[in-house]
Amino acid sequence: MEDGEKRLKQEDCNEDKLGSGILTLTNKRLAFDKTQSRIMDFTKRFGDTIMDIPLNEITKSWKEGRFIKKVCITSKIEETYKFGVFNTKDWLKNIENAIQASKINNSQ
Repeated sequence: MEDGEKRLKQEDCNEDKLGSGILTLTNKRLAFDKTQSRIMDFTKRFGDTIMDIPLNEITKSWKEGRFIKKVCITSKIEETYKFGVFNTKDWLKNIENAIQASKINNSQ
């Protein structure tokens, strides 16, 4: 993490195209790290950071789904990601609040 960067939320999740990993929201970016786990000895290893989007490059955020709920984002390059997280409403609120706070901090 960079200087002045704080982790706001982090959770194991599954992204539709990228697979399983850990979604991390900081005050500067939203990142997704691929993970590998083994059931035999209950280990989980961090892999590569597959997605790393600065908050000012997120153009849209929403939640969708009736039974399998997902929090979704679209970036400036028009790439859409859909994350299956535990509490979609809370994740969506945190992402939107972080984007607004980032806009305020960048304008000062």
